[in-house]
Amino acid sequence: MGPGNMTRSRSFHPAADVVAAALDDEAVLLNVSTGVYFGLDEVGTRIWALMTEGADMDAIVEQLAAEFDASHEQLNADVAAFAEQLHAHGLVRA
Repeated sequence: MGPGNMTRSRSFHPAADVVAAALDDEAVLLNVSTGVYFGLDEVGTRIWALMTEGADMDAIVEQLAAEFDASHEQLNADVAAFAEQLHAHGLVRA
């Protein structure tokens, strides 16, 4: 099972000890408990914003498809991989 299959029906939410700072279209995440520092590009910043609003993976993919020129298939894979990466670093909780 790939990350896309595992993540599609899940929701991710920012971990309680994560602080985000935005600069233009990019953001930086910091887990103050672990010291993990994570820089986000424009798309990553948009995914983070949607997660903080409570959107699940399907809603995030739909919103990104409306905003960016990418296929649903590619967005599904990219969003799943990104969410799993954030989760692995303790920046989001499932």
